[in-house]
Amino acid sequence: MTHEEIKRHRVESTLREIIPEALGSLDDPLIQNVVVTDVVCSRGRSNARVFLDLGVYTKEERKEIIQKLYKLSGYIQTHCKQTEGWFKAPIMTFEFDSQPEYISKMEGLFKQMREAMGDSDEK
Repeated sequence: MTHEEIKRHRVESTLREIIPEALGSLDDPLIQNVVVTDVVCSRGRSNARVFLDLGVYTKEERKEIIQKLYKLSGYIQTHCKQTEGWFKAPIMTFEFDSQPEYISKMEGLFKQMREAMGDSDEK
């Protein structure tokens, strides 16, 4: 792992901790309860993709959350800069993390395959 990769992973880890603090300090209960699952920074650490937990939100709520977070991105960047003493913070984009859904679908497919293979062995 290169020195730049280590720095990038350190920034991602820090953002994973700071962003929920910033969201928790807001008065909006919908935004306060959003869970950050992952943060992925670009190579130069100037951009960061923030992945959020799908939770039990409806499509309308998800859309509303994303819109609010885009409006609050400046506040979140400022919070990160002040908390860590950074000169600049990455420009953040927010999206819901669909990876847990894919994982559960894949596990279901593997289970079906095991059952099918087990059934064919018994015949």
